Amino acid sequence: MTNEIDLEPLWTPAERRVNATRLTEFQAFLKKRGHGPFADFEGLHWFSINQAEEFWDAVWDFTGVIGTKGDVVIEHAAHIADARFFPNAELNIAENILRPKGDAGDLLLVACDESGVKERLSRGEMLNRVGHMQQLLLRHDVGAGDVVAAWLPNTAASYVVMLAAAGLGATFVSTSPDFGVDGVLDRFGQVDPKVLIAANGYVYGGRAFDCLDRLAMVREALPSLGAVYVHQNIEPQKDLDPTIHGVSLEDALDQVEPAEPIFTRLPFDHPLYVLFSSGTTGKPKPIVHRAGGVLLTHMKEQQLACDIRPGDRVFYFTTTGWMMWNWLATVMANQAAIIVYDGNPAHPAVTRLFRLIDDIGITFFGTSAKFIETLLKSDASVSERHSLASMRTLASTGSPLSSEGFAYIYDKVASDVHLLSMSGGTDLCGCLVSGDPNGPVFTGQIQRPVLGMAIDVFDDLGRAVAPGVQGELVCTKPFPSMPLTFLGDGGRDRYLAAYFERFENVWHQGDFAEWTKQGGIVIHGRSDATLNPGGVRIGTAEIYAQLEKIPEVLEGLVIGQTYEADTRIVLFVRMREGVELDEKLTEQIRLTIRHGATPRHVPAVVVAVDDLPRTRSGKIAEIAVREIVHGRSVNNHSALANPETLQLFDGLVELR
Repeated sequence: MTNEIDLEPLWTPAERRVNATRLTEFQAFLKKRGHGPFADFEGLHWFSINQAEEFWDAVWDFTGVIGTKGDVVIEHAAHIADARFFPNAELNIAENILRPKGDAGDLLLVACDESGVKERLSRGEMLNRVGHMQQLLLRHDVGAGDVVAAWLPNTAASYVVMLAAAGLGATFVSTSPDFGVDGVLDRFGQVDPKVLIAANGYVYGGRAFDCLDRLAMVREALPSLGAVYVHQNIEPQKDLDPTIHGVSLEDALDQVEPAEPIFTRLPFDHPLYVLFSSGTTGKPKPIVHRAGGVLLTHMKEQQLACDIRPGDRVFYFTTTGWMMWNWLATVMANQAAIIVYDGNPAHPAVTRLFRLIDDIGITFFGTSAKFIETLLKSDASVSERHSLASMRTLASTGSPLSSEGFAYIYDKVASDVHLLSMSGGTDLCGCLVSGDPNGPVFTGQIQRPVLGMAIDVFDDLGRAVAPGVQGELVCTKPFPSMPLTFLGDGGRDRYLAAYFERFENVWHQGDFAEWTKQGGIVIHGRSDATLNPGGVRIGTAEIYAQLEKIPEVLEGLVIGQTYEADTRIVLFVRMREGVELDEKLTEQIRLTIRHGATPRHVPAVVVAVDDLPRTRSGKIAEIAVREIVHGRSVNNHSALANPETLQLFDGLVELR
């Protein structure tokens, strides 16, 4: 192992800014029901997976789910993909978000952009907007079995549309307005939406981008659409033509009388969302998620792992095209307010988002590991510029957070916050491994498996491995947010192949991981991006962690390349402005990786490039580059935020 996890913890519960946690309250709740007390987290986790019916029944009651629970908690099946949770239950996620205990005047949502706070909505105001939007959707008979699509930025309007659709029982899909026509059609073209709500444009980095030309092409290519409404998100740059683009959403709402919102209670497994895989090497997979599974999973994670409480103000930087948007939407069901941001998180300054903590009183601040590493490279001392007095938790996801990233947070941001690294994915619309607000934080590792998730690490033969041994991250028992299926022909078979083909009757996440001796988890990157030099599997995250120590390197991308009947490691690096990759710096990179990791991690080839391709959620697109270097095509450029960068690697196939 290369992570320095034998050191003293970076943070302990004694340093937290408040005493009681929701996890502590949950344990007291279980004790009253005759379960426990539990001596430690391991005991509680054992209970959560080995007495699963009692655990999930308690989660429903403790988190305050609104609905009819029914008398069966888990209906088991021969294959875990066929297990059903709360098969007799009925609920509606919009009702749970908008109708929990609390006053109608309670803050529910704060919408921000690069210029600052745009609007604040109370729970009552959101109820009014959702009910009004529903009346517009009902003009098109939207209900269960229909799909409502949103091509919108991360603003209040996107949540209003989702809640209105979900309240009526429709299935919701979304993607961000920076997607090109092909990217939108690759997603929405698979779900046959009945109604599309789209923005006329968006602002990023201080510049306004018009969407109407692309919208006209999208509308023409989606014959299922019964209506298209255009949200005036920016000052119009072009005239809106109803015959080409769609009808102004604001004008259409003016023609509809407001009404109380409708919450249609439907079965636990009712299809709520269709989420899409990144699709960097092919068309994105349309993953159907069940309403009850998403709601219960999110509330469990948010209250028990993230310690989100009534009255909290929760921020997570995301777009409408990433599953963290769906995760953030559920936060409102915990009687907490969400802070949503649209725009460039580093504009006009790399520390811009931290101003929101002071201005709004954010208690939970969520971002990506990539953003933290950008801050680290900038050497910005956030704590010198911002008080951050309200923040209890800082969360990171999207990719593994390096040991240097952990140290940066505690050195330059806040020494007494709970740093919560978590990992899961679009596949389950939730987490497999996450935080423990009652446990210590060790550098380079995620604290714990999530309660209710039977997490393990397997070798290639499907055997559990010991701490310190790398293998495949799996879940050996069913959980509520397993997808229903994939849409399209052969969807069920494609779903089973994606997650259950590698190991029989076991969920295979596709992450390369290892247990630590403290009971934590280290994620080493995606399994399909692992390296095999000399036939030994190693994770890419270990190389990236060493690159963080080299100030001349802004970021890197590493692949395994077939070479002389073996695999060699090729490292592409993006240098700081004015720095050239010469022989001396190349040798420094190799020595740093050798000393910080192992000789097997040392790249055979190091090449400087001007930029690196990344997905729209900010992840480095290793697989796309691997295909280019091997002379193979990358079919789905629309999944990348900067597909033009793939051209930088075309000439490098000569490396073979």
